[in-house]
Amino acid sequence: MTDRRPVVLWFRRDLRLDDHPALVSAARQGPVVALFVLDETLLLTAGRPRIAYLFRTLRALERQLATHGATLTLRRGRPEQVVPSVVADGGAAAVHISADFTPYGAARDQRVAAALGEVPLVATGSPYAIAPDRIRRANGDAYQVFTAFYRAWLANGWSAPVVPDPSAVEVRTLHGEPIPDDPPITATLPDAGESAARRAWAQFRRDDLSTYPDRRDHPALDGTSRMSPFLKFGAIHPRTLLADLGPDDDAFRRQLAWREFNATVLHNMPSMTHACFQPLMDRMDYDSGPHADTRFALWATGRTGYPIVDAAMRQLLAEGWMHNRTRMITASFLVKDLHIDWTSGARHFMDHLIDGDLANNQLGWQWTAGTGTDAAPYFRIFNPTRQGQRFDPDGDYIRRWVPELAALPGDEIHEPWRRPEGPPHGYPEPIVAHHHERADALARYHLLRSERDPGLQAG
Repeated sequence: MTDRRPVVLWFRRDLRLDDHPALVSAARQGPVVALFVLDETLLLTAGRPRIAYLFRTLRALERQLATHGATLTLRRGRPEQVVPSVVADGGAAAVHISADFTPYGAARDQRVAAALGEVPLVATGSPYAIAPDRIRRANGDAYQVFTAFYRAWLANGWSAPVVPDPSAVEVRTLHGEPIPDDPPITATLPDAGESAARRAWAQFRRDDLSTYPDRRDHPALDGTSRMSPFLKFGAIHPRTLLADLGPDDDAFRRQLAWREFNATVLHNMPSMTHACFQPLMDRMDYDSGPHADTRFALWATGRTGYPIVDAAMRQLLAEGWMHNRTRMITASFLVKDLHIDWTSGARHFMDHLIDGDLANNQLGWQWTAGTGTDAAPYFRIFNPTRQGQRFDPDGDYIRRWVPELAALPGDEIHEPWRRPEGPPHGYPEPIVAHHHERADALARYHLLRSERDPGLQAG
């Protein structure tokens, strides 16, 4: 029997046991108390599908711990109060964590460290292959362009996955609360937890990784990995995925790098959760009021009359997930066809996405809205009809999610309003005319530019 003082491993976005540097670090110091804090602040900002998926991931972690004779100590409250209380209850010598680089997470950890006093808060590893504070330009500035970031990210490299020795982990048990029941949801969610993540990754590698570059933009093909919910909660680490990629897998490696680029940008510019990267765009003329609210509701429920948009929005409600190509299409439609502020769409996505990652979501919306780091932003206005014709040419994705159109052939399904008899019964006419709204969006942008520079002529 050891006489070493126990340590607390505070789980957050690392809900797994394999490839877990903070767990290895904690186990080296002493017997481990596994803690998860139900932080009311985070629960209030997460939609019910993501909360349900979190609880399911926690139950999977609890089952994993049980196989090693351990329990998950779950307590509810403010972390700066709960964590010191657990330390006191267990006589713990330290608290170990994976570093958190989100604006809220970093500030929370500072509060917890202060509340712990002389008990150290030890950060080892992070949810990223390379922590967001590591990659810098030669002059010390943060990268704001993905291509340059990607080159530096590759050149920096990352460590190999950590292989733990379960027999070397001694555990201690403290009392806690049971994991709550799932909130009521209508979405059908995927399996949760580390074992599910490993199975999903193995299947993707076997069946789809080699064709990923050709299939990833076509939502009907299900050619993406769907690893984002697992990465969100740390049921698997990106370093684990990267270790399995070969020289020909750069298309997938770049997508993992985009996740890390977004985290790095947000770490260095936390205001991008709500403010535009380009300050000029904070003054963009967006619609508001009852008419805009009605249009937003039609967008949110998949009733815009544009089939690819409606299919994607219905997929979001049904699965708590949406294909990346259609995330861009629906975001462009809200901002540039309906002229509604990107922050409204970003909030809706965060309410429903089980992979709702703050950096990816907010910066993805800013990229599409033309307010973010992209060099040639606002003029990219997706034509929803052409996007559907290009990336869902046979209409299979639309048929899956818009049953009102299921009987239409491929040459009609993307523009059902052009049929002599109009759209099938129950499906709406388009709520706007894209060509008109595109011109309106560009006019608003040129007006904004001319207000800043009166000599600028709208083109």
